[in-house]
Amino acid sequence: MAKPRFRVGDKVKVIGTLPITFAPGVKDELGTELGRCSVQRYGVYVKRLPVLLFLLFWATTIGAQTYQPTWDSIDQRPTPEWFAEARFGIFIHWGTYSVPAYAPVIPGELAYAEWYWHAMTNGRYESKANDLERGTWALHQKLYGTDFVYQNFASQFKAELFDPDHWADVFAGSGARYVVLTSKHHEGFALWPSKEASATWGRPWNAVEIGPKRDLLGDLTDAVRRKGLRMGYYYSLYEWYNPLWLYNRPRYVTEHMFPQFKDLVTRYKPSAIFSDGEWEMPSADWHSPELLAWLFNESPVKNEAVINDRWGSDTRHKHGGYWTTEYTAGMNGIDHPWEENRGMGVSYGYNRAEDLSIYHTGRELVFILVDTVSRGGNLLLDIGPKADGTIPVIMEQRLKEIGDWMKINGEAIYGTKPWKNTRQWTAGEVPKIEYNKEFSSGYDVTKLIEKPSGGKASIEAFFTAKGNDIYAILPHWLGQRLVIKDLNAAKSVALLGSPTLVKFKPIKSGLAIEVPELPDDLRAQPAWVLRITLN
Repeated sequence: MAKPRFRVGDKVKVIGTLPITFAPGVKDELGTELGRCSVQRYGVYVKRLPVLLFLLFWATTIGAQTYQPTWDSIDQRPTPEWFAEARFGIFIHWGTYSVPAYAPVIPGELAYAEWYWHAMTNGRYESKANDLERGTWALHQKLYGTDFVYQNFASQFKAELFDPDHWADVFAGSGARYVVLTSKHHEGFALWPSKEASATWGRPWNAVEIGPKRDLLGDLTDAVRRKGLRMGYYYSLYEWYNPLWLYNRPRYVTEHMFPQFKDLVTRYKPSAIFSDGEWEMPSADWHSPELLAWLFNESPVKNEAVINDRWGSDTRHKHGGYWTTEYTAGMNGIDHPWEENRGMGVSYGYNRAEDLSIYHTGRELVFILVDTVSRGGNLLLDIGPKADGTIPVIMEQRLKEIGDWMKINGEAIYGTKPWKNTRQWTAGEVPKIEYNKEFSSGYDVTKLIEKPSGGKASIEAFFTAKGNDIYAILPHWLGQRLVIKDLNAAKSVALLGSPTLVKFKPIKSGLAIEVPELPDDLRAQPAWVLRITLN
């Protein structure tokens, strides 16, 4: 990029968030020396000698702000704008637990196959083990024997059919804008050549040294980025049975976690970091503010990286970046970025015990996405690949179904914000919904959409907004008049995917829309979108 020359007295207008580095001796109109620092201001006057201003091109956030290792400082960092624009991401749980790929399916419980090692250990040794833990240990004895230790699964985790380009094609086709892969889960097995993993475990404990003998994380990262998607990583702060963790937690943090985290970030430059496993200690003991100060001040992704709120037992929905919810109704009525993460069934890691009845349909997954985005959240939808490196067919099919819907209706999702009404109910008693929980509320949006009984109301429309447009997302095609409440004027109404304009008129109770006959090629959609353009 050419270096622009400015004359004394020129007015320099900084557009957006481009940081500018000034030569020594340059002062602004108030006589303040600007120096070799990045600033963001409008109407800067050069008072002294002619200077060159070097535009640091493609900067994405506020220039050279320095963050201190305190939550008061860290919490001032804005979430990079790409996160709210994306709205939909893919979560991937893949590791040694993908070999046994098992958790007992127990109605009403969240049984996670990626917790296999923890469950089998408790099932074997704990007198108060629960049904899930006892069932896991029983299965382990039956298939592998009492003497087969979990670490032996590492050599069986081969990923021999792993095709990162195919994975990236599937993710891009789903309409997702970012991907988050488990760099390591609570068992500590790393999907990249982490020297800390093998050193503290005293054995090969990463995918390059044992099992696949391949940098799984690096290969997928390259493929995902070639498709134009952003790549992020899940990172567990603690590891259940890491010898150093069990022996000396402070040393684990300083000698294992800190250098390993910095290696992951420096080597692969993630756009998103999903921290987890934080509940064992408060953030002060994890030294999380110090780690995040490094991330935001010195790392190669200091301007790009989005983080979550799982950095200590005291941080969820309080400190860090976006708030996280897991198998809940998500957040409502908050002015803070948030993300609901969940699987297509129950488990995150692949679980062979889950049958078709456990999986959400494509239609239900679209409802979950729409419901989440209508309240200002992102959806991070998980898949659990098999140990051989293939994506289960049902998961690939579900992603395709979401992608088919997004190709027509994605503009009602990407970059949108909540409208003043996030949803509209039919006549009847509106059910009470528990929002803002962190984990497992038993919420099922599909039950709020289907025809209710006993005088209960159901959801007839979700809403999102962007610019001058309001999007009414309809889970049922009424085939008659629809009245949008609290809206009495519009410039036009259109059905996404159809060239036909939709008739409407303002009435006392709102905007009355004459719902047209559906075109044949739109009849099979799980939901339909009316774009209402305001004057």
